[in-house]
Amino acid sequence: MGFLFPLSLLVLLAAAYPGGRSTLRCRDARAQGSGDSSPAPSETKASFWVRISPKFMAEPPGSSVWLNCSSSCPLPESFSLRTGLQRGQNISGLTWVSFQLLDVRVWSSNVHCFVTCAGVTRGATARINTYKPPHSVILEPPVLKGNNYTLRCHVTHVFPVAFLVVSLRSGGRVIYSESLERFKGPDLANVTLTYEFPARPRDFWQPVTCHTRLSLDGLVVSSRSAPVTLIDFAWSSVSKALASTSIAALVGILLVVGAAYLRKYLLMQSQV
Repeated sequence: MGFLFPLSLLVLLAAAYPGGRSTLRCRDARAQGSGDSSPAPSETKASFWVRISPKFMAEPPGSSVWLNCSSSCPLPESFSLRTGLQRGQNISGLTWVSFQLLDVRVWSSNVHCFVTCAGVTRGATARINTYKPPHSVILEPPVLKGNNYTLRCHVTHVFPVAFLVVSLRSGGRVIYSESLERFKGPDLANVTLTYEFPARPRDFWQPVTCHTRLSLDGLVVSSRSAPVTLIDFAWSSVSKALASTSIAALVGILLVVGAAYLRKYLLMQSQV
């Protein structure tokens, strides 16, 4: 269910942009969360290393992933994993353990692997990010309100919203861009961006599109809407008026010609 802020208890963000006005609405589509604990490894001069692989992952929400923790210790006393994520199966060898993590939904989680060797504990850390590109990006046909055109873009089921940028383009030129970094919630969400655009002659009959960009620590996921055309309604009104005037003039001419022809016909009949 949608919510607006600050005009009501619903979340509504408004942003000023040179030459136009915009409003932004974001509503949760699904909620979830998770904790995370990460004790620090002990300081030691022990001559062994601990590695975790991969050190970084970016996956869609709900994914299950595997992390491998290994060590150069020939006879490790123990392996342990510290994370707030849901644990699954473990597969182990003499100097390594692979851990499964289930239903990962938190945007960013640190996972810590610890190995104890000869009474000394050392660790390594991996990070798991989750994301979901928009299910759809829909740009409504422009609506003329006064001297401005209202553009409304709907972005559905996207996560994480805080890393999303929505922009509007006319003929490839960016006419408005909005970052949603103010939305810190860890929820799948729907976003509606509304922008009042004072179009200029160069903007008419140009394709207008809505673009989204998720920037996730080097991973960039982009989407866009189908184009719509910005019509010069004022020009269309003048054209319609001119067309109506031309039709009326043509009808008038035909009536005059017809009346003259009928009068001539009647005159010829009276002389017979």
